[in-house]
Amino acid sequence: MPTVTFTPALRRFLRVEDVRVEADTVGAALAAVFAARPALRGYLLDDQGALRRHVAIYVAGQLVRGLGEPVGEREEIHVFQALTGG
Repeated sequence: MPTVTFTPALRRFLRVEDVRVEADTVGAALAAVFAARPALRGYLLDDQGALRRHVAIYVAGQLVRGLGEPVGEREEIHVFQALTGG
């Protein structure tokens, strides 16, 4: 079961802990997290269900390009929300 972890920037807005989920893709892992924390969906995905441009997801240290990317049973999925502004 992969583990989904979140940066402190996201935890500042929502109470979300690292969680182990049953999933074989990034999208399935996020869907499992959204089932428990529906408000998180709006922070990560746009109205079309795509990753927001300020969200980055890494699996095994590699930037993920889409929600269909496969994840292994013991991998960590790191969800980052970029800070913007000037």
